[in-house]
Amino acid sequence: MSSDRVVELLRKAYGDEMETVMNYQTNAIVLDGVRAEEIKESLQADIQEELGHAQQLGQRLKQLDARPPSSADFVAHQETLQPPDDSTDVLSVIRGVLDAEEDAIDTYRDLIDAAEDADDPVTEDLAVTILADEEAHRTEFRGFEKEYAAEE
Repeated sequence: MSSDRVVELLRKAYGDEMETVMNYQTNAIVLDGVRAEEIKESLQADIQEELGHAQQLGQRLKQLDARPPSSADFVAHQETLQPPDDSTDVLSVIRGVLDAEEDAIDTYRDLIDAAEDADDPVTEDLAVTILADEEAHRTEFRGFEKEYAAEE
């Protein structure tokens, strides 16, 4: 049986993934301009992956006799990923994505450690798999940041 820390981190990760889905969706809708198209497409593609992560985390919680958080439990944290007042400020969205990915990477690393300590190889494996996805997103958006920052 997993530890309380594993369940706590699974619930945090689930909530973070759901918040990311909401913010990616909103930013993909509100961004304007020719320069925004590639970022909007990337966000739209990542929504499905992030939603898949949440589904996997929720299933793992269920397997551990815990439940994923619902909207009544939800507290937003992604301040830098809020849509910009200027709908052409693509760089602020890119930087918000990078902040969210860094937070996710930290959470999954903590979850890997907690699962290892709790002798929970299933959760550990899940966290390693999702961590790889988040690191790939971070790499993609670091590239976008370099490109956009060079143009500023």
